[in-house]
Amino acid sequence: MDAQVTLTVDGTRHQLPVDTRTTLLDLMRERLGNTSPKKGCDHGQCGACTVLLDGQRQLPCLALAVAHDGAEIVTADGLAPAGELHPVQQAFLDADAFQCGYCTPGQVCSAVGVIEEAGRGWPSHATADVTAELSPEQALTHDEVAERMSGNLCRCAAYVNIVPAVQQAAGVQA
Repeated sequence: MDAQVTLTVDGTRHQLPVDTRTTLLDLMRERLGNTSPKKGCDHGQCGACTVLLDGQRQLPCLALAVAHDGAEIVTADGLAPAGELHPVQQAFLDADAFQCGYCTPGQVCSAVGVIEEAGRGWPSHATADVTAELSPEQALTHDEVAERMSGNLCRCAAYVNIVPAVQQAAGVQA
């Protein structure tokens, strides 16, 4: 059964019929030709497909397109529509925070989400006192960033450079 869905992906509005079983990831990759989010595990375990869905990091492999009618999605490609790199993208380059690059778009989107969450003072599982007000410096220590980014796997093990890249993009001293 098809349903009509309207989505804005990287600033472009799309209105199209979709099978109600279609995931956001498959819609973006197969129907819209947006291959920035990668299909890794297709089970929500690797984070390669991470995007910003209505401003928050999400795994589109686990989201049905019909459940997000009207949503705004930003992929790593859409973070810098004017052609200049987003600060997180630049930090990943500066810190050499990737190897093969397959997980990088998901890592970058997750990092943007992490920085925004930390800016709101959201605690993580690594936060010692979840009731305390957190400054960005407290919310983005090495352990905090590592925990917050733990849903994004890298088979090449570029983690040693990913954490400093996130801290650099946030303007936090490592």
